[in-house]
Amino acid sequence: MEQLYIKLRWLFNRVTNKIAFYPTLLTLCGLVLGFVMLFFEDKGGTQWLYENAQALFINDAETARSLLSTFIAGIFSLMVFSFSMVMVLLSQASSNYSPRILPGLIRSKKHQYVLGFYMGVLTYCILILLSVKPTDSQAELPGLAILFSIILVLNVLACFIYFIHSISEAIQINNIIEDIFQKSKTRLLTLIEKADSKDDSDFPDTSSWKVFKSEQTGYLQTIDEEGLLDLCKDKDCKIDIIIAKGSFTVNNTPIARCDKELDEKETKRLISCFGFSRSEIVSQNYVLGFKQLTEIAVKAMSPGINDPGTANSCLDYLNELFALRMRKHDYSFIRDGNETKRIALRTIDFYELMYFVFSALREYCKKDALMMHKMLHLLHYLMMQQSVEKSYKEELIKQVNALLEDGDKFIDNSLDRASIEGLRQKIAKDNPTSQQVTPAIT
Repeated sequence: MEQLYIKLRWLFNRVTNKIAFYPTLLTLCGLVLGFVMLFFEDKGGTQWLYENAQALFINDAETARSLLSTFIAGIFSLMVFSFSMVMVLLSQASSNYSPRILPGLIRSKKHQYVLGFYMGVLTYCILILLSVKPTDSQAELPGLAILFSIILVLNVLACFIYFIHSISEAIQINNIIEDIFQKSKTRLLTLIEKADSKDDSDFPDTSSWKVFKSEQTGYLQTIDEEGLLDLCKDKDCKIDIIIAKGSFTVNNTPIARCDKELDEKETKRLISCFGFSRSEIVSQNYVLGFKQLTEIAVKAMSPGINDPGTANSCLDYLNELFALRMRKHDYSFIRDGNETKRIALRTIDFYELMYFVFSALREYCKKDALMMHKMLHLLHYLMMQQSVEKSYKEELIKQVNALLEDGDKFIDNSLDRASIEGLRQKIAKDNPTSQQVTPAIT
């Protein structure tokens, strides 16, 4: 029963993340509202309006039809204009920043609500228009429903103004970077709170364990940890998850190992605990946040864009994310009630993350003295964090040396070289293992 609940919840999350979900839902709400209003008309709604608020009553069928037709045409025009503008802005964001940010912009619930409200009101007006007959007498006109359509259309205009404001804010690069950062930070803090503070020395070697392969292709989006833990308790076994969450996996690729043989039913139970998707989500995978910020910085430093200010902003946010990542271990385990390690989770280790970010930044920024200086400052700040693990500090020193090597080859101006050399000396002085820092730039 619990497995069924988890599967239904995962299916619900997938459906609600589709761009068409909320517009479809609100369109159906508009249709239902139309039938409800017509039901009240049959119960004397128009007669009540005529007797109590005659000034708000439309007493001519042709006028009502013209009004509703104008509303329908106007809403169509607003929809076309609004979402033509969205496509232009998305194209601009893709070319100027990074194509990876588009799913986050498209998934914005606010814009889906606006689209859905447009479609819901449009459906409502069409239904009410169909109920207005040319031969209707004054008493037979759906006056209350028509009045309600006027109120809804005024709200459509308010939504249109809000939409223009929202989309203009959402497309600004500072807001895009801030949104990526906040989602990555939230995910990292969640993982840090759940982190296993004990070492990994007592988890056995898994190279000889039984291997289980995926049955789908896509990004590993979710792992049902409770379901896996229940399986481990039932079979008294241990499981090693081979791939990291967020990794792309093709069909028939090894994803897990188990120290015991599992029958066909148990194998399906294990495989069903892994949820795959065709898209990546920052809120579920903090590594994607690092990737997106790096790609925006690299794109900003390209000759066609030439926006070092945006690249600097990305480095500032990466600085804080790396500081958070250093508080998390490279290993992660799930324990049972007896504190026995049952499941080993594969994570993107600190070396992989640092190399992915700085290899790309070095390639595109190696001739820019200010960006080299900024990256060295970032690494120096991370090395000065308290209780940084020795392995992390060694990796930071490697990246410092790689930057200094590129600076020695590609920075020619004597003033720029002197500035980088001064920072090198400061890093060497503040670092207890200063002998590992590359020799001076002359």
